[in-house]
Amino acid sequence: MVGLETHLKIMLWNVENLFLLSDQLLRPEQLKLDEIQWQKLSNSIYSNKSLAKTKALAEVIRIENPDLILLCEVGGLESLQNFNRLFLGDRYSPALLEGNSDRSIDVGFLTRRGVGFYFDLVSNKNRVIKYIHPDDRDSESPRTHRFSRDAAELHLFLDDREKPFLIFLLTHLKSQLDPDHIDPMGFERRQAEFEALLSIYEDLRRRFAKNPVPIAVCGDFNGNAGPVNTDREFQMLYQTTKLEDVCELAKVLIRERATYYQVGRSPGSEGRQIDYCFLSPELKPHLVKESVRVFRYKDEDGFPLDPPSTMEAKLKLPSDHYPLLFELVNLPMIPSKVSS
Repeated sequence: MVGLETHLKIMLWNVENLFLLSDQLLRPEQLKLDEIQWQKLSNSIYSNKSLAKTKALAEVIRIENPDLILLCEVGGLESLQNFNRLFLGDRYSPALLEGNSDRSIDVGFLTRRGVGFYFDLVSNKNRVIKYIHPDDRDSESPRTHRFSRDAAELHLFLDDREKPFLIFLLTHLKSQLDPDHIDPMGFERRQAEFEALLSIYEDLRRRFAKNPVPIAVCGDFNGNAGPVNTDREFQMLYQTTKLEDVCELAKVLIRERATYYQVGRSPGSEGRQIDYCFLSPELKPHLVKESVRVFRYKDEDGFPLDPPSTMEAKLKLPSDHYPLLFELVNLPMIPSKVSS
């Protein structure tokens, strides 16, 4: 059977509150406004991301030129469409389904136009997770709970949506914030969401068991899901699956895996990897190990910036997360109908 192969460059990035909203259609000339005028374009309760930071996001994407971008903390489809149209030259196809976030931040995708395949987007926002609110522990009918955001599936296919050649499962798990003082560090909720995420992954493996489809489980996990000193809520990953993170597969140095820096009141910062792309056994052979890296923001002269050691320095960055990059090669795309 005649088949095709594709080579993809992937970027995973939490772009930190990417709201680009307006009561009227945003126009290119408005990108020349000062910041005060720019913010006045929206009446939303959520401030638009600053022009400078949004332009900086776009510059990183221009430099890296990824084929597929997996995004966390996007302020809805309108924001993603505006980002693509105004800042990226409409080079991508935006895909986003509204999730459950009480902050209106969603997970979404940008797929380069002309890549030679199609995609389907599937939401799991209504999937019930095994979390019981403390107030319901003694209740015979406890309230049901769902993902804080979503666990969205992006199915890539050539000419038959029932036969994807690659699936991305993208999520943004519960943060470590606990404003109601009911779930210290958000542990129980995050653990329940992660368990549901792995359940979706296993469901996909069973669905395509006859012809196994490579799967990547990606996102902002809001904790250490790596194999060393793994946070307790993620330990089931290594007990029940053969998923492995791209940084681990590529043997990236631990200090170079940091995608987030925690900055306190005193000078200094702690770098941690909390953004991951875990690959299924079928996908691991297609990873270009030399391509795996975390992008480092640069100064005006193009030199890498040191990790932020103060909140002031951190607030100047395009996002509080750093993008993770990797490449996949020789992915088979077999047409459902092949002409002789």
